[in-house]
Amino acid sequence: MRERGKAGKPSVDERYTQWKSLVPVLYDWLANHNLVWPSLSCRWGPQLETATYKNRQRLYLSEQTDGSVPNTLVIANCEVVKPRVAAAEHISQFNEEARSPFVKKFKTIIHPGEVNRIRELPQNSKIVATHTDSPDVLIWDVESQPNRHAVLGAADSRPDLVGLNNFLLSNLILLQILTGHQDNAEFALAMCPTEPFVLSGGKDKSVVLWSIHDHISASATDSGSAKSPGSGTSKSGGDKAGDSLSVGPRGIYQGHDDTVEDVQFCPSSAQEFCSVGDDSCLILWDARAGTTPAVKVEKAHNADLHCVDWNPHDEHLILTGSADNSVRMFDRRNLTSVELDLLFLNLKVTKLLFFVYRHEITFWPPIQCVLWSPDVATVFGSAADDGLLNVWDYDKIGKKKDRVGTRMPNSPPGLFFQHGGHRDKVVDFHWNAADPWTIVSVSDDCESTGGGGTLQIWRMSDLIYRPEEEVLAELENFKSHILTCSSKS
Repeated sequence: MRERGKAGKPSVDERYTQWKSLVPVLYDWLANHNLVWPSLSCRWGPQLETATYKNRQRLYLSEQTDGSVPNTLVIANCEVVKPRVAAAEHISQFNEEARSPFVKKFKTIIHPGEVNRIRELPQNSKIVATHTDSPDVLIWDVESQPNRHAVLGAADSRPDLVGLNNFLLSNLILLQILTGHQDNAEFALAMCPTEPFVLSGGKDKSVVLWSIHDHISASATDSGSAKSPGSGTSKSGGDKAGDSLSVGPRGIYQGHDDTVEDVQFCPSSAQEFCSVGDDSCLILWDARAGTTPAVKVEKAHNADLHCVDWNPHDEHLILTGSADNSVRMFDRRNLTSVELDLLFLNLKVTKLLFFVYRHEITFWPPIQCVLWSPDVATVFGSAADDGLLNVWDYDKIGKKKDRVGTRMPNSPPGLFFQHGGHRDKVVDFHWNAADPWTIVSVSDDCESTGGGGTLQIWRMSDLIYRPEEEVLAELENFKSHILTCSSKS
């Protein structure tokens, strides 16, 4: 058994045991799925079917192997139980070493190298982009790919030449490989909400922008060219219909002094985007104004920046997460370097929030992922190496509700829920846009268990986030029943 944490704080195992005992109270639904190999990314795909008590939806994962079998991109079918359907006494009765009956592997795509990041195309979520340890971005039509068996020596899957739906272009042929980086681009990857544009960042300190539409001119001039996925080099000859094609960038943007760790588009524009990197900088770009930064915040954090997200409801607000264990929110109307210190001195006045969560045991965990809620403009989540996924509401800052018993003692302002179901670092999570307040999260359990990972799909109880007056009115209806049960006990 692990020893207790520093200064009497509970160990990871003790914290997990306490969390599991509270699952029937805190959650409307939860599914726990053991992964043989860790997944570095998880994303929701299209909803396939709706029924009375549950919906069926695609889920995109990966398998990061030790080399004994190939790395894979996994397409799974997930049964998402609808709100207020699951029995409270059942959702906490799961075996940590077992696979969930709600998650079933549908297809395996053998990937050239480990899958570091997965992003779906908003205009057609059957099209996904992946990052691996190479300079290229790989584009896949997951529906057209054949199901492969991941055995040692199996050849890599090759992205198909596929047609997108009519709402893109009726005769569009999708290119599989986006080139332009001069060094590995491993993590920073984004798809545009408004147009089929792709954005990437890498070790070459650059941000690269592509349009999938540009394959048309590329295929007209380079129809005989092809390249090996992830190789970064071109080759020619062979069967043109079966070979992979490549497309060059619309722009390469220079301004970072170190590796670019994450990128994100403005929700309303394919020409505006932002990036963060190991140089502690947040940079805003406008492709219409050239390839130099539109605005550069030199010291956005006190350490490397790992992640960034742009509010889909309010395009002025941008979240960043860092190795300094903080999540910060910036207003892009006041982002000049000169004003930065002043902004942080006037947090309560400007509502520019500076969230800091400190690890409760022995160290300050780096923030790995930040994401705004697709449903509520003021809510977002953050995940870190401490195994916790925090859910925040910046609208609660400074309000009476946030101070009077609605949040945990000594917790930072705005924090109203902590998901403690993972026992190792949470590497990724994703809100379900088709099912409000439903989240998929994944942890890499190599340090705690020696291998594998944990996938969890969960939805907190609506009594936690609904308006207090509404919740109290509902509970009043059960008051007499609760009092009767209490007197009998």
